Amino acid sequence: MPLNSKAVYSKLNPDFVPFSSRRSTVHSTNGIVTATQPLAAAAGQRILKAGGNAADAAVAVAAALNMTEPSSTGIGGDMFCLFYDAKTKKVHSLNGSGRSPANATLETVRKDLKAGPNDSGCIPMTSVLAVTTPGAAAGWVDTVEKFGSGKVSMEQILLPAIEMGEQGFPVSELSSNYWNEGEQRLREASPNAHEMLKPDPKAKDGFRSPLPGEIKKNPTLARTFRALATEGKKGFYEGRVAEEIVKVVQDLGGYLGLDDLKYHAEVGSQDTEAISMKFTGQNIVDNQSPGTDGEANQGVEVWEHPPNGQGIVALMALGILEELERTGKIPKFTEAQHNSAEYLHALIESLRIAFADASWWVTDPDVEKVPSQELISRAYLAERAKLFNPDKASDILDHGSPAHNHCDTVYFAVTDKDGNGISFINSNYEGFGSGIIPKGCGFTLQNRGANFNLTPGHPNALAPRKRPYHTIIPAMITNVSDGSLHSVYGVMGGFMQPQGHVQVLLNMLAFKYHPQAALDAPRFCMAAQTPELGKPVNRVVFVEEGVSDEAIEGLKKMGHQIKVLSGWERGMFGRGQVIRCHYDEGQLVYSGGSDPRGDGTAVPVV
Repeated sequence: MPLNSKAVYSKLNPDFVPFSSRRSTVHSTNGIVTATQPLAAAAGQRILKAGGNAADAAVAVAAALNMTEPSSTGIGGDMFCLFYDAKTKKVHSLNGSGRSPANATLETVRKDLKAGPNDSGCIPMTSVLAVTTPGAAAGWVDTVEKFGSGKVSMEQILLPAIEMGEQGFPVSELSSNYWNEGEQRLREASPNAHEMLKPDPKAKDGFRSPLPGEIKKNPTLARTFRALATEGKKGFYEGRVAEEIVKVVQDLGGYLGLDDLKYHAEVGSQDTEAISMKFTGQNIVDNQSPGTDGEANQGVEVWEHPPNGQGIVALMALGILEELERTGKIPKFTEAQHNSAEYLHALIESLRIAFADASWWVTDPDVEKVPSQELISRAYLAERAKLFNPDKASDILDHGSPAHNHCDTVYFAVTDKDGNGISFINSNYEGFGSGIIPKGCGFTLQNRGANFNLTPGHPNALAPRKRPYHTIIPAMITNVSDGSLHSVYGVMGGFMQPQGHVQVLLNMLAFKYHPQAALDAPRFCMAAQTPELGKPVNRVVFVEEGVSDEAIEGLKKMGHQIKVLSGWERGMFGRGQVIRCHYDEGQLVYSGGSDPRGDGTAVPVV
């Protein structure tokens, strides 16, 4: 066998989806796992078949994704989840995000960055100062302890990922592409890049990113997982792994210390109250079938994780859209008006108004007061809806909007035979995160601290042991009539996420698209917005190929600056997963879809 096989691909730079392809919605009565990586979805399926529930399987998927798609996620990052308990019909919310180091003050970080007295902005993505405490490891343990079945151990749950790391796994197409894009960052970030590259004597320094179909091993990450499996949180936040994390960060000039890691292990992930909004706009009551328990449909309740996550943006945008419809500023859109200029304009502007508030208010609620319920109240959103102009793009809003758009996160959904569902998201933040690899550990540290604001007095300003504005958001939908589970869904991709939540939800509920079609449909993504008060907003809107020329011209006439993206650039529009629920002949049926912008699939359980 040749050592340097090109595997199944002869082109070093293959086209993105070179020929049209299609995916069918996947159905099952025993549960579904849908994720960006088929091997990770299979890992979750393996745990479900071993007797675990949706929460157990979700952690297996998260670990397997760290192996198969490390550019997007990992144990060096953070996680959030929503868990639907079928017995109680309650949506639980868990915040697994880490905090800034205790010794990192706004003053010291501004001094380190040589910021002048009038400089604001953020910590650079590639700076070690952007590294915050990894929350995922504690989040995985807490998810299993709080929501798991109790029938499978942490060793069983992590075993599929451990085996992939030790025995090797074939790399998928998009994952290979992202690996290649991030290779230079890995090389520049720390002296340990080789741990996450593939040996090749002909490559620079004897290592390179893996090609599609090639075998990749990561024994050092497998070793990290074994420590977590056998020792619990102490296996990550104390001892060898913790010491290597602190050493590499402090050697590069960062502030993360052993006390920060131990503190996070002791505090653990935070139980939070999920926030929600009941939505009946755009004919969804008439469009939907009765509730899963046979009750008359009364609309849906959309659930999001509260701040410091940005899920509130999706709820605010939906509330603004409902108010615009109530006041006659937008119509009840027909199926023929899907992705029309008028429809896209309404969504873009509603989201832009919501983001303007979020950039100010979304921060750590344990440090700053975040008025979540006020922000999603009908009265407040009615006032915000007055900023909407049906004929013109926004000019100046009273707050700035998010500053980055990235697609370096993994979202996945799991349901089980008992009716439970979990919406789970895990992220490094931006492309391998910081790229910094603790020696002998096999993962990169996140750069989530880049989302702190460096302006003194700003609610999201950096402070010791504070959690920053977080882009990663799981979502869930229940039926208002009976509290039954309607859908587990999400769309990853930095600040694309709430934009994707709104678009995919309306695709399903307002336009009657099945789960796969709801994900397939072309999307838009607003460009980076200025965070400076009173400054003009960035009117650039990226639109995916497939949106009609007529709609694009209509948006341009309204003042939007449109850029159409195709091929590999479509990664900006995120990669979503959906699992819908309904009953037929007394049996619960799950229907799953997986985004064609990713390598993944929806895997049914038999």
